[in-house]
Amino acid sequence: MTTQTPIRQTPTDIAAKQWWGVAAAMFAIAWGGNEFTPLLVMYKNHGLPVTTVDLLLFYYVLGIVPALLIGGPLSDRYGRRVVLRPAPFISAAGSLLLAFGATSVPMMSAGRVLCGIALGLAMAVGSSWLKELSQPPFGAAAPSGTGARRSAMSLTGGFAVGAGSAGLLAQWAPWPNTLAYLINVTLCLCAALWVARAPETVIPQANPGRLLDDLTIPAAKHRRFRRVALPVALWLFTSAGTAYAIMPTLMAPHIHGAPIAFSAFVGVLTLSCGFAIQSVARRIDKPGTARAAVVSLVFSTVGMAMAAWAAGALTLVATLATAVVLGCGYGIGLVAGLQEIERIARPDDLAGLTAVFYSVSYLGFGVPALLSFLNQRFDVDYPSMFACCALAAAACLALVARNYRSKISGE
Repeated sequence: MTTQTPIRQTPTDIAAKQWWGVAAAMFAIAWGGNEFTPLLVMYKNHGLPVTTVDLLLFYYVLGIVPALLIGGPLSDRYGRRVVLRPAPFISAAGSLLLAFGATSVPMMSAGRVLCGIALGLAMAVGSSWLKELSQPPFGAAAPSGTGARRSAMSLTGGFAVGAGSAGLLAQWAPWPNTLAYLINVTLCLCAALWVARAPETVIPQANPGRLLDDLTIPAAKHRRFRRVALPVALWLFTSAGTAYAIMPTLMAPHIHGAPIAFSAFVGVLTLSCGFAIQSVARRIDKPGTARAAVVSLVFSTVGMAMAAWAAGALTLVATLATAVVLGCGYGIGLVAGLQEIERIARPDDLAGLTAVFYSVSYLGFGVPALLSFLNQRFDVDYPSMFACCALAAAACLALVARNYRSKISGE
């Protein structure tokens, strides 16, 4: 009888896996943040006004932006772990409010804000933590941009799976207003246990100065950040939100039998394209140029033009094709922006600059509510509004192209 020698993990193997807990927390929180989106159609069908539901989508941003802006500096001051560990619990609380407040707009609003706070912390602190865990001494040496890609893929994967599962459960499972949110509560609690095991990468400051001083981010004035990263940020969730928040609503009267599942499918398609293209974004990106940013904005410009066509045609093919193009623009843009930030920021600016980038990007979730207001109040049709969006995206593309070879060191 032979005995097998147990396989022991080397310190290198253990270090290579230390980032998984952070990635899991980001995935679960992103799941909770986006599971509301495919249910927009359900809530509208239940009688909530269109603008009210779109505002509930935007209330998410009211939690995200403050958490992004203060979470990064707090983690630079006190460490990544102490700031990120509460985030899964906050996300779980938000999901509970959404699960049991389906008939109460105030409860749903509070739930959306809490989910936003959790996601803001995950994006600002988690992205920086993942970058640090993806390089020595916490991880094996990896190609430049590995941390950014892991962060982008964790978030996008969570957004996609959360949207898909919520739509399918709401369409065909029992407790359509509740079950998806309760599943996310379970995931967040599991992720909270996992992320607690991740090593700290920042030494807490012994004598921190004023927090107000930490909120000042000099790197945000960097020429390349303002003229390359921010124009890309403006179109990340404008593109994604157009694809999976606006188009399914416009298509709902033409989808018979399963409009919620269709909304979920469009969301999954958009984010799956974004997720898949992130894996090749490293080959698109070229240090010293804005190539990835340009490619992203080309997709966004073409995608908004296609949205104008799809909003007029209201056909299945037009809607799905638009989702694919806008999803690719979102995916490349997210990686391109995070990689630009990694090149620009100093270690003490990384979390703060990431927060500014994400704060600008999430303003795009206000676009569905704005367009809904313009449509209902002033009877402006969606094809015309999307055509204007395409022109605005083209203007951002022109700005980035003019700064194609900006120097990282230049102010």
